[in-house]
Amino acid sequence: MVDWSKLSQWFPEVRKPEVERLAFNKKLLWTGIVLILFFILSYVPLVGLGQNALQQFEYLSIILGASFGSLISLGIGPIVTASIVMQLLVGSGILGIDLTQKEGKAKFQAMQKVAVIFFVAFEATVYVLMGGLAPDPALAGTMTYLLLKVALIAQLITGGYLIVLMDEVCSKWGFGSGVGLFIAAGVAGQIFVRALNPFASPTNPDVPAGAIPYLFRALSTGDSTGAVLAVTGIAVTILIFVISVYVQAMKVEIPLSFGRVRGFGMRWPLRFVYTSNIPVILIAALMANIQLWARLLQNLGHPILGTFSGNVPSTGFVKWLHSPDIIQSIITGSANWTMIGQAMTYITFMILGSILFAVLWVKTANMDAASQAKQIISSGMQIPGFRRDPRVLESILNRYIPGLTIMGAATVGFLAALADLGGALSRGTGILLTVMIMYRLYEDIAKQHAFDMHPALRKIMMPE
Repeated sequence: MVDWSKLSQWFPEVRKPEVERLAFNKKLLWTGIVLILFFILSYVPLVGLGQNALQQFEYLSIILGASFGSLISLGIGPIVTASIVMQLLVGSGILGIDLTQKEGKAKFQAMQKVAVIFFVAFEATVYVLMGGLAPDPALAGTMTYLLLKVALIAQLITGGYLIVLMDEVCSKWGFGSGVGLFIAAGVAGQIFVRALNPFASPTNPDVPAGAIPYLFRALSTGDSTGAVLAVTGIAVTILIFVISVYVQAMKVEIPLSFGRVRGFGMRWPLRFVYTSNIPVILIAALMANIQLWARLLQNLGHPILGTFSGNVPSTGFVKWLHSPDIIQSIITGSANWTMIGQAMTYITFMILGSILFAVLWVKTANMDAASQAKQIISSGMQIPGFRRDPRVLESILNRYIPGLTIMGAATVGFLAALADLGGALSRGTGILLTVMIMYRLYEDIAKQHAFDMHPALRKIMMPE
């Protein structure tokens, strides 16, 4: 029998603060330090890198909060993968861990930490051995080539574990989690560059790469089509942000009361986006992996999933899963029925895929009505006016949870597809993730700020 607690102690970790609650300013300071370190590490190149085949997969870099070719090329991939795998194993009952017990929680955390370290080493090895991040092909067959491969794997493992430690710093000493912070930082940086970059575009040296400088140039030269294109990209980005914030704030509140304490109750919130950003992450990861395998099969001479023309899918299955910039094509008059069919297929795939993954996630992550009813009953709460029976509570929750799961997943899938098709300044998946992450971060910061600003609240929460 493996003692997971002892095994996890072999790996360095960030200690918890000695005080029960850190001050607002200190949390803000540590969050800022982690964010600055993340940006610095994203510009540290891998020594010995000669081939970066992963640079073309924008989907992966957004989801992973990574910068391919840098020291943090793994991003949050190992953390997210380990979390999803452990959640599925616990939710399906394979591990037999009871998370309602203190011992069960400790065992789960130890196993998850070991799983994260395993996936750091595993993904670093796969990236290098599969040729995603490899030394100069001209050195193939030499001892130098082999040593450079080992050096690349070692650097990726180092960078991956630094991300793990920074995530721990953020969760223990800062606001939110490093996982969300790194995704939001990457997407925000991408939007900032695409909106304000004044330098020449790599595809057209005569125009600025940023949408806003390009808009001013188009207006000054009388280029109405260019101005409309720039305004459309900016407007679609803002529209997706606004709708995402509104949808994120929508929720159904179930009134609950403590059976043993009269006159005291609370409201159990069921958000409209019930499964949060999990469905859109999984469907985007699936599409990224399909493109990755299609490129690999094409290189091997077996283009079963389709072919690429440069970095753009041109034929086969991957073409129909690629989002054409249909709005830009309509404005420039280059749209055709194939592109429209491609856009409709992409929207359908995103919506149905998000719904499928949301339903599976609810069933395996203990978010279904039966599991939620047991959790509410075990905490000593019940719905006023009803018997304290999990079956009664489950029947009431079943009125909301299935519908919220499907409607919320369909909404986030449609919004992600709309952003991609509308030529937003970042991928739709990234924008949705950023909005949801920043909204939760805002709530966390607001609670902490209110706690520090009101002495009466502090006395209630932490009596002497």
